[in-house]
Amino acid sequence: MKILQDFELSFQHELKAVYDSNEIKSIFLLIVEELFGIKRITYQLKKGNLVSEIDTVRLQEILRDLKKNRPIQYILNKADFYGEFFEVNESVLIPRPETEELVDLIIKTHAAPPNLKVIDIGTGSGCIPIILSKHLNQAQVTTVDISKEAINTAKKNAQRLGQLVQFINADILEWEYIFSDQQYDIIVSNPPYITPHEKQHMQQNVLAYEPEIALFIEDSAPLIFYDVISSFALKHLVPNGALYFEINQYLGLETKDLIEKKGFQHVELIKDINGANRIIRAKKSG
Repeated sequence: MKILQDFELSFQHELKAVYDSNEIKSIFLLIVEELFGIKRITYQLKKGNLVSEIDTVRLQEILRDLKKNRPIQYILNKADFYGEFFEVNESVLIPRPETEELVDLIIKTHAAPPNLKVIDIGTGSGCIPIILSKHLNQAQVTTVDISKEAINTAKKNAQRLGQLVQFINADILEWEYIFSDQQYDIIVSNPPYITPHEKQHMQQNVLAYEPEIALFIEDSAPLIFYDVISSFALKHLVPNGALYFEINQYLGLETKDLIEKKGFQHVELIKDINGANRIIRAKKSG
């Protein structure tokens, strides 16, 4: 029978062509916590624990998946976001730290007013609408996604985290046929924004496993979702309502210019923790 440390060494050796040493260590500790309930801070005390035959098989299966570049979040079917765990699978994007920054900005800006009406466009795992529902003051949150599979995953996350969110399975590009006179205080979206020529700079595990429909946009119309959602916001935001976008860092100025030309005021281009243009915040005129 092997001990945990034996598997740690195996992971380091087998995955060195895929990840660097620190990433392998982090992934392994995540697996150990999930399978054995051993926290990172206590692993050094328990790395001599024996591993059963059943757990040996499971660790070997995980290692095979990781060698194929499958993200650990999909292997374990869970990802951390804003202090909560969300179920994830290949029908939804793995939540990113940049999106946490977007959500945190909204929460800090709008924490006080009660009963805000919020709509998120591009549900995915539900991380944005569910966290906003939890942390805003009795907010009424709606979310839209074109993918039925994504909606189903997000519904499970909302139920497990005890949040009441309204889900709409629809294509926002056809919003004029879906929405009539609904008005919102906040509109937020993290739409597809990666252009095809950026693929060469992306990790293989993203390209091979995460849903293309949630990632990529055509080179010929890289700002189509920002254009359409801004038009939607002009009609469906209340006066002085707020519009938030996560954006392509390389198209920050172009996106800001588009939104300003739509007539929005106080359009801000906000950098993420890494100094990249990542968020746009704007206000509809009163």
